[in-house]
Formats: sequence, structure tokens, C-alpha cells
Amino acid sequence: MQYCNSLTSYSRFKTREVMVGSIGFGGNNPIRVQSMTTTNTMDTMATVEESIRMIDAGCELVRITAPSRRDAENLLNIKEELKKRGYLTPIVADIHFTPNAAEIAAKIVEKVRVNPGNYADKKKFEEIEYTDKTYNDELIRIREKFTPLVKICKEYGTAMRIGTNHGSLSDRILSRYGDTPQGMVESAMEFLRICRDENYHEIILSMKASNTRVMVQAYRLLVSEMIKENMNYPLHLGVTEAGEAEDGRIKSAVGIGALLEDGIGDTIRVSLTEAPEFEMPVAYNLLQNFKKRDNIDKIKAIVKNPLNPFNYNKRKTKAVKNIGGLNVPVVISNLENKKSIKTSSFFSLGYNYSVPLDKWHISDSATDYIFLGDNTIDFEIPGTLSIIYNYNSWKDHKTGYPVFTFQEYLKADEKSNKLNFINITILDLSNDFYNLMKTDKTIALILNTCNLNGVAEQRRVFIDLINNNIETPVIVSRTYANIKPEELQLNSSSDIGALLLDGLGDGISINSASEGNSMHVNSTAFGILQASRTRISKTEYISCPSCGRTLFDLQETTAKIRKVTNHLKGLKIGIMGCIVNGPGEMADADYGYVGTKPGKITLYKERNVVRKNINEGDAVDELIELIKEHGDWVEKKE
Repeated sequence: MQYCNSLTSYSRFKTREVMVGSIGFGGNNPIRVQSMTTTNTMDTMATVEESIRMIDAGCELVRITAPSRRDAENLLNIKEELKKRGYLTPIVADIHFTPNAAEIAAKIVEKVRVNPGNYADKKKFEEIEYTDKTYNDELIRIREKFTPLVKICKEYGTAMRIGTNHGSLSDRILSRYGDTPQGMVESAMEFLRICRDENYHEIILSMKASNTRVMVQAYRLLVSEMIKENMNYPLHLGVTEAGEAEDGRIKSAVGIGALLEDGIGDTIRVSLTEAPEFEMPVAYNLLQNFKKRDNIDKIKAIVKNPLNPFNYNKRKTKAVKNIGGLNVPVVISNLENKKSIKTSSFFSLGYNYSVPLDKWHISDSATDYIFLGDNTIDFEIPGTLSIIYNYNSWKDHKTGYPVFTFQEYLKADEKSNKLNFINITILDLSNDFYNLMKTDKTIALILNTCNLNGVAEQRRVFIDLINNNIETPVIVSRTYANIKPEELQLNSSSDIGALLLDGLGDGISINSASEGNSMHVNSTAFGILQASRTRISKTEYISCPSCGRTLFDLQETTAKIRKVTNHLKGLKIGIMGCIVNGPGEMADADYGYVGTKPGKITLYKERNVVRKNINEGDAVDELIELIKEHGDWVEKKE
């Protein structure tokens, strides 16, 4: 079960140092930031100019696709031009399907990336029955195909990333292990064992997926397997096909942040469907959340850990109204600091009031509870919304629900007979506390922390609750002051998402000192729930960040598809620039839009091709028709 140094004290998992050119990865080096070009690799100047923009933005390793021998050979021209302009940042060649291109690139650039799922294997979504002998025969074939590259890398001092993608697991791996984190890990370990047999160790590993749960579980399982086999190779973190804008940032922060919380990760890439130079500020802002992590308040070590880090299991709780039990996590918004509360105060929280109709319109991302503190309202609220007051104010109002401190609750002469919130921290845990939780079925806890290592502290509380058989639902609460909106978005996604991915939390509350920030905070809260796959409130787009293989303008196309489909709550749509990551990376998408030739698009229903080589100009309309044919279309409400 070991996969990190500690669950209560922040500490990076110590990996061996791997040099990529003159830059060290792993070991005692800082966590490195990297990205990938989107230009055609044969366009030397365009690739150089984009690389320079990336490097100037803080990119420490530039990845360039090399889909053919000619592309691989042209890496030399790109490298020389960058050197001529004074840029010595190492380059990694991204290889799929073409071992001969990898062997050429390994003699030119500082690092090659290979994907075990398509370097020597095939993926046709075929189920094949393997005996132990036929499976071992396949491993011999893979060894014969992969070993020449290993020997070249060893001879030229070239580093290698063995990068498994959840969506491009081979039919062979899928037939034996299924579409699982275990299959991802074994796919990489097969290649890693070949490298070890050749005494080649300049290796970095990755376990990317667009599903944050799968991604986190795969990396943890990989570390656990490496520990068992006495390995400690550096790890490259990323949520592949994360998407664009807010969704892409939140999804990346949830997945990458959860692993960084565990001390896992030596280099990161935030994959956004945007210009690559925009990825670096996001990555550095995310990393900033892990600075100065020496605990001010030390957290007691965990002796008995009931959590399974390799499988998602939601903590068992008893429902109190719509909180806990089988309910999706709730969102609590905070208007405590607002000077006056009007109907318009709720607009940013997913509720819009129509005066002519005298009716509230409720969006799919409408907050469930609003904490008013000691504020008051003098209008009728939507029936789906509940108000929380400070205890003394609640006694005056006799509406909504009260929130107490633990000591207040013990002394209170009046309580709600339906739902009482209690604000707690780790300091409130005691035998008296546990006894109360076991007997009072009206309580929902709001768990707060001021610890710099807040995730570890809150996780410690959850573990104590589980070990003491407490099934009281818990709202995870985090407060952020003196912080920019994007930093709040990334920090809260990392802080709260890490707990949700472990099945911890029956709701979330993000509190900001900025009064005018409620729409951003509410959107972030629902984005975190969506990214952790604990509550679906909108369409999910699995869109690749673009590279030199891309056959259409991904940013423009994603925006076009989003515009006409963003009302299809719960639907997952994959938007892939080429066939390399298409069918695989969108494996759990409901529909897929994949570039197959210049100007041509192929549409998928789940993993199956349903319309081939459609003209790009007609493809979005054809996608809508396909969604309608399968009964998943609803008209957008005006």
C-alpha cells in the first residue's frame, strides 16, 4: 500500500536524478515545468518561434512531435536555429507508432518520449484471448522492437520518457488487465524492465489520463510498484486532454495537485487547449501552493489508514436532509460579508429572478446553501435553496438552519430538529465529540483548517472519523485571503479535489475575502466537483492541447462545439486533433470528433466510428445530428 513518504507531513518522494541535457529532473531538483509545441514540425521557423515564446514564459523542456522520419530529422534544424538564437533549452521528441523516427530523434535531441501502447503494439479495440505462452511471445516481440532504441539512447546519453496514456492502452494489455490503472502501470513496467535489463536508467515515467481519478490512482500504483521492485524513477505529471479555460485549469489542478499533495511528481505539464505559452503561468501558480509546506501545526501520524489509494470508495455517511448518504456533494456559498442582500445577490450563485414571471430560474450550477452569517433577507427564496445563519441569528429568524461551534452546540438551548451545522477543526476531536456524533443524527460538520498543510490535516480528521465509525456527513471548507482569482481557483481545486478523489467530503465550501468574487467562487466549486467526477453539472469536453499532428484549429473548433452543446449536462464530448490520441483518449466519452485527414473529420459514438471523413465545414452540424439520433439531444432553454 505504500505510495508516498507520509500522509501527514509534506515530503517529496525521493527519485533518482535524470539529466536531460544540462537540466536535472528528480533527485533534489525543483519540480520542472514543460510544454509542447503546436506547430508543424517541418515548419522550422514557426516551431522555433513558438518554442521561444514557451521558453520565455518559463518552459524548461520543449516537446515537439516527430510523427515521421522526416520530422525526426528536422529536429536538428530546429535545435540548431534555437541554439543560434541563444536558446539551449532541451528538446524531447514525441513519438507514436514510428520506432524508426524515435531512433533518429534519439541521436539528435536530449530526450525521446515513447508511448508503450502504440510503440510496438496495436490498438483496434479487439479482445484477444492470451495464454501465458502467447502473452510471453508478445513480450519477446516487444523487446526485439524496443531494445534498439534503448541502446541508442544509452550510447548517445539521451533520456527517455516512457509515457503511458489511459486511452491508448494496447488491445493486449486491455485483454489481460482491462481499462484500469493496473493495466497502465503494467504497460510501462514492461518497457521499464527491458531498460533495466540493458542497464539503462535515464528514464522518466508518466501515467496520463483525462479522468482525474484514473490518473491519480495510476501514478500512486506506479510508485507502489516501483518501491516493490526497488526503483525510483522521476515522474512527469499531467491530466491529458484537460480542455480549455476554467475547466482545463481546474481539472489539471485537481489531478496534478492531488499527487503533489502526496509528494509525488518531479515535472509537470498543464495541458490546455490554448497557445502553449499560456500553460506555464498556470503551472507555476499551481506549484506555488506547495511552497513553505513545513507544518506550523504538526499532524499526528496515521497508524491505521482505512483509505485505499488505488480504488475510489466514497466514505460511508448517513444522510441529513440532502447532505451525505447517496446524495451528490452540496455546495455552500458564503455571503456573510455582503453589506446588503438582494435578489440580485443570488444571480452569481446560479439563481435568476424574473420580475414579469415572478419566478426564480435555477441553473445546473446553482448553490445548495447560502451562509448569511448575521445578515437578513426580506424576499422569498427559491424552494431548492436553503439559508444558514449563525446560531444566535437563527434563533431570531427561526428559519433556515443554524451553524454552531462545537462548544456552542453542547450548551445550546435551541437546535433545529432537521439539520444543524457544526464548524470544527482537528482540535475538536475528542471522546465527547465522537459520542455526540454517534447519537445525534441532525448534525452535518463543516471541517475547517488553517494549517499550511491543510489537505493532510483534513484527511487526518476523515481518517479518525472512519476509524471511530462516525458516519456524520462532512463539508470540506477552505478559506482564502489576499489571493488572486486564478490562484484561488487553482489552490482550492488542488486542496479540495485531493480529498474528493479519495472519496472524502459530502460537500464543499470555498470562502473568499473578496466580496465581488462570488460568481468565480461558485463556478470554481462546481468545476471541482465536475473534475473529480463527484457531481456532474455541465457538459465535459475532453479536448487535446494541440501539437504538430493536429489537423484542424483546436481552439476555434472546441469553442464552436462548446457553443452549441454546452447545455447538454452530463454528456462527454471528445475533440481530438488527430487519430493518435483520438479513439483512446476519449475512450469514456459519449461522442468523439477526430481529425483524420486535412479538412476531414471522423465522428465516433463512444469507441465506434460512425461517420468517416466528413468535410470539416459540415462536421459540427453532423455531430449535432449524431447526438440527436442517439436520443441525447435536448433543446437549449432560452
